[in-house]
Amino acid sequence: MAHLNYALDYTVEVFIIYKNTILLRKHDKYDKWLSVGGHIDLGENPLEAAIREVREEVGLDVTIVNHLVPFQKESDEYTELIPPRFMNQHKITDTHSHVCFVYFATSNSDKIIPEYEDDKSDDWKWLSRDELEKMKNEISDTIYRYAKTALEEVKVS
Repeated sequence: MAHLNYALDYTVEVFIIYKNTILLRKHDKYDKWLSVGGHIDLGENPLEAAIREVREEVGLDVTIVNHLVPFQKESDEYTELIPPRFMNQHKITDTHSHVCFVYFATSNSDKIIPEYEDDKSDDWKWLSRDELEKMKNEISDTIYRYAKTALEEVKVS
């Protein structure tokens, strides 16, 4: 669901690690290398949106990385959420911007299966640290920094 609030929307980005590689996609609409992500739907929390967006865009089951160990409590009235690794606000147009919750996640598979036919026009790459470094000039500074940080911090056995 896009654009719940005309001036400001809440979104998620997920940097997915598989066997010490990170997934980036060249978005067909924006012609930029990005992570997996999208808008938070009405009634969703950011973690639900992150998992849904990954499932829709690439068909992967992921585990969101918990960098901080928050107070653990569950009830019908309270759910502890995993905090994002980063948050940012970025301009989309002169009158519209996104607040983005940036998560790192792990996957047990590298097989990309987009849910929607139109996602198949995107170019997907699993990149090692060296490959990411070689593509540095093709990637925005922010996406490069988040991807590099994910590769440094997320340990996959």
